[in-house]
Amino acid sequence: MKIIQATIFGAAALAIAYTAQAQDYRAQAISMMKRDFHAKGIAGMDRLDEDTVQKICNLSHNNPPKGLAERLQQDQLEDIKYPADGKFLGDWKSGEKIAQRGRGMTWKDKDGKTSRGEPNGGSCYNCHQIGPDTTSFGSIGNSLLHFGKIRGYGADMQKYVYGKIYNAKAFNLCSAMPRFGHSDTLSEEQIKDLVALLLDPNSPVNK
Repeated sequence: MKIIQATIFGAAALAIAYTAQAQDYRAQAISMMKRDFHAKGIAGMDRLDEDTVQKICNLSHNNPPKGLAERLQQDQLEDIKYPADGKFLGDWKSGEKIAQRGRGMTWKDKDGKTSRGEPNGGSCYNCHQIGPDTTSFGSIGNSLLHFGKIRGYGADMQKYVYGKIYNAKAFNLCSAMPRFGHSDTLSEEQIKDLVALLLDPNSPVNK
């Protein structure tokens, strides 16, 4: 029994030591970023600040307690600003351009516009397969090919997709997907266009 207890206490002590070490590395990393990052243009020092959701996900290695995650997800859901006109479908052709374009939000851009005067892009293909003819895409996110064909084209699905693009953390607290609407990276019109890319029956995504 004494051997077992010693082993348990030893494991607990080791876990505490590792946790303290991880916290120390985290503090060092944050300090290093704040030391080496310099504000320029629209890229301010506030970009280094974690909000509550980001901090909890980072500290829990993307596995926060279920009850806490549910409460925070509800907060994020209530923060979504849905279109006042109740319409979620835009132009899928514009949506394809947004999905392909990855420029924007750098220090030399302006709010909502790139240095070339174009609206910010979503860079969706960095993480997802979307269009049928695209041979280069990321695999961090699931494939969205035939999304509407598989999931349906109804109003409830349109609202869900709009919300997911606006703030993915409202549906999966520690999602790696950017909060495009929450961060003002994409406009309401742009998000509508991306919804159309996925859910318009005439979009090549659903052919």
